[in-house]
Amino acid sequence: MNRLLMNEELKNFKVGDRVKITALPAYIKTAEPMPMLRSPDLLTVGEAGIITDQRPGGYYGIRFTQGAFLLESQYLALVN
Repeated sequence: MNRLLMNEELKNFKVGDRVKITALPAYIKTAEPMPMLRSPDLLTVGEAGIITDQRPGGYYGIRFTQGAFLLESQYLALVN
């Protein structure tokens, strides 16, 4: 099995988990009923939030102090 695939399989977060941002995508999407693309400068690498829901396509709804955003698991790590 591909090592990268194994690492992605280990990134199964649950609702309520505290996560931190490990990298920022080119744009971030708001977790509103009508999502909007926003500049990633609203968030910073290392910022922590709480997972509020899991969405299709490997996206997670995460509540940060600036609001709720959708991020893929590749940009997240669990906070110990």
